[in-house]
Amino acid sequence: MNGTLTLVRLALRRDRVLLPVWIVVIAGLVTVSASAIAELYPHAGQRIALGVTIGATPALQALTGPVFDAASVGGLTAWRATTMASALAALMSILVVTRHTRAEEETGRAELLGSCVVGRQAVPAAAVAVAVTANAVITLLITVGLAGQGLPAAGALAFGAAVGGTGWVFTGVALAAAQLTTHARTASALACATLGLAFLLRALGDAAKAEALAWSSPLGWAQRVRAFAGERWWVIALFAVTALALVAAAALLARRRDLGAGLLPPRPGRPDARASLAGPVALAWRLQRGGLLGWAVGFAIAGTLFGALAHSLGDLVADNPHMAALLARMGGTDALTDAFLTAELSVLALVAGGYAVQATLRLRGEESALRAESVLATAVTRRRWSLSHLALALGGSALIMSVGGLSAGLAHGLRIGRPAGQAARMLGAALLQVPATWTLAGIAMLLFGLLPRLTALAWAALVAFALLAQLGELLQLDDAVMNLSPFSHVPQTLGRPVDAGPLLGLLLVTAALLAAGIVAFQRRDLQQE
Repeated sequence: MNGTLTLVRLALRRDRVLLPVWIVVIAGLVTVSASAIAELYPHAGQRIALGVTIGATPALQALTGPVFDAASVGGLTAWRATTMASALAALMSILVVTRHTRAEEETGRAELLGSCVVGRQAVPAAAVAVAVTANAVITLLITVGLAGQGLPAAGALAFGAAVGGTGWVFTGVALAAAQLTTHARTASALACATLGLAFLLRALGDAAKAEALAWSSPLGWAQRVRAFAGERWWVIALFAVTALALVAAAALLARRRDLGAGLLPPRPGRPDARASLAGPVALAWRLQRGGLLGWAVGFAIAGTLFGALAHSLGDLVADNPHMAALLARMGGTDALTDAFLTAELSVLALVAGGYAVQATLRLRGEESALRAESVLATAVTRRRWSLSHLALALGGSALIMSVGGLSAGLAHGLRIGRPAGQAARMLGAALLQVPATWTLAGIAMLLFGLLPRLTALAWAALVAFALLAQLGELLQLDDAVMNLSPFSHVPQTLGRPVDAGPLLGLLLVTAALLAAGIVAFQRRDLQQE
């Protein structure tokens, strides 16, 4: 463990910008949600009516979880923000641990550190210490932020501990994943896939009221801490014990492998490349096909889940004549179902934006690893090389949105007896979301061309757009602020005429961003990390 504190300081120095941003965004999300709920639902009767609606709608519970105390502002805040804040804390922990463990080995820096007076376990111990501390700070800020608004201190602490505890668990998940593979990207993908599975188990458990299924997910544990609704403090201990067990398992796995290697050895390639591998497009496809397949499978599962839940919205009006009369004026239950499906497509589009950013920034990864230099030393031009990866980013985001739309349409159509018609309808609606995801690829490309060391700002833009989409209406933000997000310019309701103007505008903006990024890349020197 020699040198752990020094490596902690080094990690904090390297993450001096991104880590505070993560912490402030996650804690601020919870605090702002509580303030907005208190303003929008000032009376207990209003909050109880909302709680009844939530309890009668499995689709809402699948997205955000059950509400345990609708009468209080704290209970509604826990319902609205626990899953989102916990998932963000988990994602932050995954990225921090992978960056300071597997990525260090992949680039060779861990080997250089090992030649000094640094213990073998110092590198992973420093990464775990940074992630655990960051989650502890999030816990503290959430507690102070909620208690400062007059909410019960015990509930505020339980809420913060639930979010931070989820981050602790996925710190262990990421550390274990880093022992399995030789590449940081694959380790992050494995940990993120585990997070996706945790969300799916929680969503299915809450929608079907299957407690055993919900308890199988750390995100389900965060809900069942029951902040502001009779806190269950022993669940916090469950987070801590699970995190310690995962870290201990990762330490045992680390002893069974060599530095730089993984327990799952990479599959050896062919001695000679296939003819189909000739050219930069084929190379980009070979590098990104595994990730694209994983994203497509995830979107198929998510789309199927959303489509299957959409039909259950009819239960909302089964015993509520006032709601039935209101929906009849809006167009009936079909209008409510369309609104739900449109909202879920918007969520999938935000996630697809993550794929677009990841696929575009593969250019930066190849450049930092010095592999781009070898490719560009041949007859391949910078423009052709960048366009090859952009083709995967743009085409891949359109593909996974199509998969998500088709899956949702088929699942919903099978429940109502019109699978073909609903599949075509949802496919068209999903494709309308694609221009917004392409805009994120354009932002990533512009940063890669102009400011390659600041490409992480593309992820910051995605987080900002997601927060605007999820909290913009709740916070009653001005239209000028909402319009900063490209996702606010796509159609928000199925079954209505589509105005092509905003979509064409997004395409023009994307083309300008991509062109500017390519030109800037052609005029700068190649850079290392």
